[in-house]
Amino acid sequence: MTASEIQERLRSLSSPEAALAVARFFKTGPGQYGEGDVFLGLRAEEMHRLSKEHSKLPVGGLRILLKSPVHEDRMLALLILVRQAGTDDTRAREKIYRLYLAHTRYVNNWDLVDASAREIVGRHLFDKSREPLLELARSANIWERRISIVATHFFIKQGEFADTIRISKLLLGDREDLIHKAVGWMLREMGKKDQATLEKFLRRHGKIMPRTALRYAIERFPKELRLAYLSGAACD
Repeated sequence: MTASEIQERLRSLSSPEAALAVARFFKTGPGQYGEGDVFLGLRAEEMHRLSKEHSKLPVGGLRILLKSPVHEDRMLALLILVRQAGTDDTRAREKIYRLYLAHTRYVNNWDLVDASAREIVGRHLFDKSREPLLELARSANIWERRISIVATHFFIKQGEFADTIRISKLLLGDREDLIHKAVGWMLREMGKKDQATLEKFLRRHGKIMPRTALRYAIERFPKELRLAYLSGAACD
């Protein structure tokens, strides 16, 4: 099936009522982070089923979907790329990684980043230099900055925390709440593996962390410990 045929199929599955609700949820109004994005209202499970069904779509078709103004087209392309990145073929993974970084302007909402960055960027860089993540973390593009921290989830799952800590420090002064949430989320994931490492970070940086990032990071802590970090009493 070609990319255009896949697009026709997605549109046949659309729900105008669901699309309106999702558009509000993803802040598509004037001046909001998702301004102008177009939704079809497809469910997540439907998108994952379609990504499995069309997992062999070639690069040309993926580019067409990635550049679409329709959110679900872009999401489907990314879910397919994630499936393709699961191969043991390192050359294939590198091509997917390079395709992804060349099209980050289309990975332009938090759900698109969160569905793709770990497996496409994090997996590829696991045995390589992590410098590309630092470049992304310093980007003027909010989604590239979110990619930089969410990609470290792959390292966290392997028990490596240094890059999560390093990029979290770089992003502590970020102005965007969506970055604060991503930083707090990754710190919380790190804490699931090693709470002592998370608490060491919080003791040093808790007082200057954005409140949202701190709340996300300590979400799993017992109430008394959460309150101690929120008040600053547990920080150095």
